[in-house]
Amino acid sequence: MYQMDDLDRAILMILQRGIPLSHRPYADMAEEIGNTDEAEVIHRIARLKTENIIRRMSGFFNSHALGYRSMLIAVRPTAGHFDEAVQVINRYPGVTHNYERSHDFSIWFTLIAINQPTLDHILDTIEASPYVADMLRFEMSRRYKIDVTFDVTDKAAEEKEAGR
Repeated sequence: MYQMDDLDRAILMILQRGIPLSHRPYADMAEEIGNTDEAEVIHRIARLKTENIIRRMSGFFNSHALGYRSMLIAVRPTAGHFDEAVQVINRYPGVTHNYERSHDFSIWFTLIAINQPTLDHILDTIEASPYVADMLRFEMSRRYKIDVTFDVTDKAAEEKEAGR
């Protein structure tokens, strides 16, 4: 298991807030952290990605304001075909937040698409799969934007999580 150090943690804290908008954002990050340089920040980010500590780095946009549509979906897979149902669902790039739940409707995910007809088409296709026994579609009634930053600088919490 990869052991993060203080520099890794400092980089993760900055990345969670957002990469500086400048010509050399990693140099700006190094300057903020101190005692490091741009090349080391780039190297550390690459290593954190390789170790799957950083899953992806991307911008956020207000999809709804751009005309995109999204929906929360619950799926009850056909008995004995959970993995196949997941494969059918995951083939669409707009599928996010895909989780297994302890329930008959054991697959929960959100789907985002460029417009409502595209969203409906994808969901109709998933629902028609022989691996999907039933599907529930939950339209958003109110939008909540939650800004979450995980404090990765707390070594005690990391050690407790590692069972030390």
